[in-house]
Amino acid sequence: MTAKNMGIHHHHEHRETKNIRSAFFLNLIFVFVELAGGIFINSLAVISNALHDMGDALALALSWYLSIVSKKDVTPAFSYGYKRFSLLAALINGLVLFAGSALILYHSVPRIFHPEPSNAGGMFLLAAIGVGVNGFAAYRLKGGKTMNERMMMLHLLEDVFGWVAVLTASVVMFFGKIPQLDPILAVMITLYIVWNAGKNLKTTMMIFMQGVPDAINMTDIERKLLELDGVKGIHDLHVWTLDGEHNIASLHVVVEKPLTVEEMVSIKNKVREITARFLIDHATIEVECGEKDCMVHSTLFTE
Repeated sequence: MTAKNMGIHHHHEHRETKNIRSAFFLNLIFVFVELAGGIFINSLAVISNALHDMGDALALALSWYLSIVSKKDVTPAFSYGYKRFSLLAALINGLVLFAGSALILYHSVPRIFHPEPSNAGGMFLLAAIGVGVNGFAAYRLKGGKTMNERMMMLHLLEDVFGWVAVLTASVVMFFGKIPQLDPILAVMITLYIVWNAGKNLKTTMMIFMQGVPDAINMTDIERKLLELDGVKGIHDLHVWTLDGEHNIASLHVVVEKPLTVEEMVSIKNKVREITARFLIDHATIEVECGEKDCMVHSTLFTE
C-alpha cells in the first residue's frame, strides 16, 4: 500500500469513527428526551419508539467501539483478532430489545381495550424532533464507504419512518380524538422491532454456531474445485464466517499423483482463486494424493 493510499485509508477510518460517534451522541441524547417526553404525555407509541432508538444507540455505540477495536492486531489469546466480539454485543442488544418489547406489549395491549388520553400536541412535537434528529444522523452517515456506516444509516432511516408514523397518528388524534390509536401504534412499532431483532438474533446465532453463510453454496464450490486439472476429490470442506463479513474455509484436496513443491503451491493458488470468487477471505488447504503412503508427504506442505 502506497503512502498516498494509506493516507486515504486512514482518512476514511477517521471519517467513519467521527460520523458514527456524532450519530451515537445525537441518538443517545434524544432517547432520554423521548423517554421523558413519552412518560410525561402518556404516549406508549413515543415510548416504544424510544425503545427502538435505544437499540439503535446501542448499535451505534458498538459500531463506534468496533471502528477503534478492529484496528488492533491479532494477539496470542485472539489469533483471529477482535472482530468476533461484535457478535456478543449483537446478542446482548437483541435480548435487551426483546425484554423491552415484552414490557411495552404488556402495557400497550390492555390500553387498546381501556384507552387513556394522550397529549396529541406533545406527540406531534416529539415526533417532529425525532424526524429531524434521526434524519440529520442518517445524513451524517450518507455516502459512507464502510459496512458500519451503511448499516447504521439504514437503521436511522427506519427510525425516521417510525417517527413519521407517530407524527401522522398525532395529527389524526388531535382532530379525531381516537385514544386507541396510540397503543395500537405502539403495538405495531414494537412488533416491527421484535421482527427485525429476531432476524438479527437468528443471523447472530448462525454465526456463533459456525453455520455456512447464506451467500455461499458449498455444492458450487466443490463442483468448481473438481474441475481443476489433477484434482480427483474434495473432502472435509468447511466454510464459516468470523463476524458476518469475513468468511473462512478449510478443505482437503485429493490429487491423482504425488506433487512437487512447486506443483503443490500452484494447485493451492488455483484453489484460493476459486474460493475467493465465493467471497471466502481465507482458505486453509491440505493436499493429499490417493495412495496412503503419500499422506505423510502431503502434510509437510499444509498451512
